[in-house]
Amino acid sequence: MSFSSLHRLLPLFERARGSDEPLVLATVIRTGGSTYAKPGAQMLIAADGEYAGLLSGGCLEGDLREHARDVARTGDARIVSYDLRSTTDQLFGLGAGCEGAMDILLTRVAPQDHWYPLTEMEAGYRAGRKLPLAFVVATRDAAVPLGLTLVDGSTRRNGSAVPGPLEALERAARVAPDSGVNAGGVIRVAAPDVEIFATRVAPPPRVLLLGGGPDARPVAALGTFLGWRITVVDHRSTYLSPARFPDGTDLIESHAVDVAAAVPLDEFSAAIVMSHHLDSDLAYLRALAASAVPYVGLLGPAARREKLLGDLGADAHKLRPRLRAPVGLDIGGRAPESIALSIVGEVHAVLAGRGGRPFSEVNG
Repeated sequence: MSFSSLHRLLPLFERARGSDEPLVLATVIRTGGSTYAKPGAQMLIAADGEYAGLLSGGCLEGDLREHARDVARTGDARIVSYDLRSTTDQLFGLGAGCEGAMDILLTRVAPQDHWYPLTEMEAGYRAGRKLPLAFVVATRDAAVPLGLTLVDGSTRRNGSAVPGPLEALERAARVAPDSGVNAGGVIRVAAPDVEIFATRVAPPPRVLLLGGGPDARPVAALGTFLGWRITVVDHRSTYLSPARFPDGTDLIESHAVDVAAAVPLDEFSAAIVMSHHLDSDLAYLRALAASAVPYVGLLGPAARREKLLGDLGADAHKLRPRLRAPVGLDIGGRAPESIALSIVGEVHAVLAGRGGRPFSEVNG
């Protein structure tokens, strides 16, 4: 499951937990053709019809809410299938235009089941760890119901106890696919005779901003909107006021030469050097060269980059394969917000394993 998907679900989960109202968790388990969401994508549907997350451009959510009412009332999971590949399809009087097929599993999440599995998913997300997650999507064993959920390869914390040996099922769920942002797939398990959809809930990327000046604020805002965990480091305390950054931003006061001691660099998915101070940027780059951070962005023109790399000396070769400088995609615009958009776009592309090319250059 995408980190961004879970990030969008949590506010509705908090509301439901506060009012003890059941929710229905919708999980995409199969797709064919061109679809808005891919296997592993999820949304939550509340009793009053409010929902969080999107599985289509809005053309399926209304129908899903009708199915969700029955699932919330009975507790019985169900699979809802849509096939929009016909060019003459008119769903609710509107041409959906998705030209794809999608199977969606609906399962109830309720207080009587101790909010399983959302509580466990939220805890794993906030702790920053990958969490194996699996659902039974087909069963020929009366003891194993459709929608049975396994978190971290275990059914022991499920709200409803399931009798019988489930070692093979738990073992299959524990070694779930883990390739890509929305990794997931259907796995056949011989004993018990079931099929499971297995995936992993991905933790949010951690992004480090080395420099907290005015142009760091829109980067932090866009990253937070995407569900990233943002840390800002600066030696200037005036730049580290919590009022300047989105809620949840980690603010650390440290001189650049001490950054490796101030923050665990290897835990970050990306670091962006943007202090606008040559000596500070050099110290940041030296620390990053010795780290395992896979993406390093440097603000400023190419001539400044070469000056800094020259000053790095022997450390430069450790950094060059990971360095994006000038940082960001070429989208035009000079305003801080435009620069932030180009930076966040490039980081997003790299984290997703994409080149960040225009859609016209990408096949499929």
